[in-house]
Parts: sequence; structure tokens; C-alpha cells
Amino acid sequence: MSQSISVVICAYSLDRWDDLLAAVASVEAQSHRPLETIVVIDRNEALAERARSELHGDAVRVVANDAEQGLSHARNAGIAVARGDIVAFLDDDATAGPEWLQVLAAAYERDDAVVGVGGSIEPRWVAARPASFPPEFDWVVGCTYRGHPTTRTPVRNLIGANMSFRRELFEEAGGFRSEIGRVGTRPVGCEETEFCLRVARVRPGSVILYEPAARVLHSVPASRGTWGYFVRRCFGEGISKAVVASVAGRSGALRTERSYVARTITRGIAAALPAALRGDFAAGGRAARMLVGVTAAAVGYAYETAAARRR
Repeated sequence: MSQSISVVICAYSLDRWDDLLAAVASVEAQSHRPLETIVVIDRNEALAERARSELHGDAVRVVANDAEQGLSHARNAGIAVARGDIVAFLDDDATAGPEWLQVLAAAYERDDAVVGVGGSIEPRWVAARPASFPPEFDWVVGCTYRGHPTTRTPVRNLIGANMSFRRELFEEAGGFRSEIGRVGTRPVGCEETEFCLRVARVRPGSVILYEPAARVLHSVPASRGTWGYFVRRCFGEGISKAVVASVAGRSGALRTERSYVARTITRGIAAALPAALRGDFAAGGRAARMLVGVTAAAVGYAYETAAARRR
């Protein structure tokens, strides 16, 4: 039986209006037609008015997040009105490949144990990709990174720009935790990680699946390629991981990250250093970013852990 899918797109800024239009259009062009596209406006009345006035596609619904501002609250507002068997999430600055929903639906139909499916997120740099930006850190810009699985495989958690879950899960496990997720441009996250860890506790034996054939393209503005954004995002990731560890336990919250640092980052630095020593400045920049990124994340984790103890 074909799965009905509600697609939730959360938006908070008029500056990304053209991106939002492209995201909605990509959903309307799917080979597997969605039951509905729910555009959630996160505490921005001007954006909400424009969306209600101009978004007239088939089965497009515009709703407002009436709770506190934040991506977690906005996603929960979309979940609350969704009617599909599956709830899929797409960022407002991302566009889905034409078979995105078809591939997601097929993954659920193959195995009843599958409760969540996400796919590959490819960066679409608005300006040229900085030569010093390491692909091992593409998660900084919300994309699939080097070291992530390259074939269909169960994973601990999905990445928010391209993820989906059976709607019934939210009734069993609850929604996304608001103290973890992004608010506006604040570079923190990990609400998806915490939710997936919670699902594993609520549904032992269930499977969260990474399916790379479910592709989306994620727009990356030049501002996210700067050193300043890179350091802030890595520091914010450390803070977020500390919060996740406090509610889900350190073992589950950090197991994947330990392997990522020990294998992917170590190999990345080892591969870049010889080229850097031969005068390849881009390779040197990549090695430096990886070292700085790991350090910034560790400092953020330590900072939030100490702050939590003081509180």
C-alpha cells in the first residue's frame, strides 16, 4: 500500500523567500505526489501574510508557529496538523530531487521495522566553495559529510534538511525538544539526534535508515563558508551535544562522534598534511579547519557541561 506523505517546510525569514518558493515547487514536482505540503512560518507575521497570499500550489497549507520561536517548535506545529502516514521534513533553503518522496516511501514499504528514513544532502554553494573547506565538515552547512555512509544503511540519527518519520512515532515519543534546536540564525542544533535516540528507547528494534538515493540540494550562502561561521557552528555543535548527552546519556549521544573523530578526521588530516607541506595552501587550510573544528566543538561541549553543573 502506497504511503501518504505530509511534507513540512519551516521558514522564518523573508530574506529566503525565493529559496522557499523553490523548496515548495520541488515538492509539487515529485513523482510520488505528497498528500500535503505544510509551510510553517516561525514567528514572522510579514512572511506569514506573504505566504498565505502567494503560495497557492496543490495541497499547500500555511500555518503559524504560535509557540516560542525556534525550529523545534515550528516542526512540532507542522506535525500537529499533518495527516499523512509519513511526515517528511525539508529545509526552506533546500530543493528535493524529483524522486525524493518515492524513494522515501519505498524504504518504509520494504520493511515495517523502518520508522525513519533520511537521504543525502548535497551542498549547492551560492558562491564558489572555499578551497579550504573540508568535506569532512560539510555537516557545518547542514549537508552530508565525508565519513557518512555511502550506501543504504541503518544509522543512529538523520540530518534535519532531509528526514522523515512515521507520524505515529510523534504520538509515542513526543515532538522535538525546544531547548536543543536552532532559533533563527543561532548555529546550534542536534534536536534530530535527541529525537532519534528517544525513538530507539521507545521502539526497541526499530530501524532509522539512511537512503542516499533520496537526494536534496541544500543552498549554502557565502557567509557559511567563512572562518567565523565555521568556528561558531562547531562551538554550537559542542554545546548541543552536551545538552543531548545530559538528556540521553553520553554513550548514545557521543558514540558516533567518537568514531567520526578517530577515523574520518584523523584520515582527513593525515591526507591533507603531506600536500600542505609541499606548498598546497588549500590542503593546509583544510587540515587547519579540521583541527580548529574539533577543538571548537570540544570547547563548546566542555563549556556547556560546566555551565550545566553550575546551574
